Amino acid sequence: MSQSVLVINCGSSSIKFALYPTPQATEPTIKALAERLGEDEPQLTLETSHRQTLSLAAQATHKDALECFIDHCRDDLQQLAGIGHRVVHGGESFSQSTLLGDDEINRLRQISDLAPLHNPVNLLGIELCRQLKPEVANVAVFDTAFHQTIPEHTYLYAVPYDWYQQAGVRRYGFHGTSYRYVAAETARRLDRNSDDLNLIIAHLGNGCSACAISQGQSVDTTMGLTPLEGLVMGSRSGDIDPGLADYMVSHQDMTLEQVMTELNRNSGLKGLSGLSNDMRTLLQAEADGDASAKRAIDVFCFRTARQLAALSTSLSTIDAIVFTGGIGEHASEIRRRIIAAWRSLPCRLDSALNAANGDERGLITPPGVQPVMVVPTNEELMIARDTYQLVNHD
Repeated sequence: MSQSVLVINCGSSSIKFALYPTPQATEPTIKALAERLGEDEPQLTLETSHRQTLSLAAQATHKDALECFIDHCRDDLQQLAGIGHRVVHGGESFSQSTLLGDDEINRLRQISDLAPLHNPVNLLGIELCRQLKPEVANVAVFDTAFHQTIPEHTYLYAVPYDWYQQAGVRRYGFHGTSYRYVAAETARRLDRNSDDLNLIIAHLGNGCSACAISQGQSVDTTMGLTPLEGLVMGSRSGDIDPGLADYMVSHQDMTLEQVMTELNRNSGLKGLSGLSNDMRTLLQAEADGDASAKRAIDVFCFRTARQLAALSTSLSTIDAIVFTGGIGEHASEIRRRIIAAWRSLPCRLDSALNAANGDERGLITPPGVQPVMVVPTNEELMIARDTYQLVNHD
């Protein structure tokens, strides 16, 4: 009887793999990363009982990497029940994880323009799996699906309503799979029912967003039509004046395409510091006296605090503030500065708990004050669970 599920996250020059052996498993037995695809020195790193790095041919494609993974893990893939794919944008067509057939894939193609940097390559991964493992069911798990409960007054932009009706222009939000996992895990750690909790969750990594969750449902989030809106990120600008694009085209002899590339790839922490999009690098540079690193971190922390405070407008109460993602889970100094910048918050962190990334429940505040927590996310596990459910292996 088929038992295992393969989770795939297909990026523009990479593929992440995770194989879960049973529906009850909380950890994968195989993790793998194919990276630098389409470049001169691509490789596939496999982590099983040991770590193995395989060189791929120069300019290796996503198909080459997937074939290499299947070949090296052939025995482990014999009992494959399904393949779960992370898909960034589901638009309004997909409000939950979905078993994929021809009709669903055609609908996905029709909304690819909503996330041109992400969805086409997500689709590529799906189509390659259908080609190379045609006997195995495929499931799409959408970053946007969790946010389909956001009310109209929150998701609409103040632009001509025809734009929404005809082109789907609205705020969609992302990182939904992460928020769904962290919200449930936070409820478990607090011994509360998730339907009874109001949370603000900050997912801080190279991509950053935050979400207000009321009684288990997303009611507001910082990302919008695309993953460019909202918080300052590693290389993305977050919120800007829309007139900035016209100004740069008119005054700096740039094309709109060039401006958008700069906003997506060379802005955020990378653009402000001129050094790096990696918070670890910037914290070390700041400690060494680099003023540009300090500038980038200060903007990041203030803007995050401002957005978290704004999200509180969508909640009647806040039962916990939760940090997750690479920065959120590991950068105690960033958490400290964000909470300090949120001046209206009646809260202080416990320095020792914050430095330890939380107690056994993830709390970084002392008793009797607004709870602030660190809860690691696990998007891969959520994708695996959804895939098991949809291919009837509960």
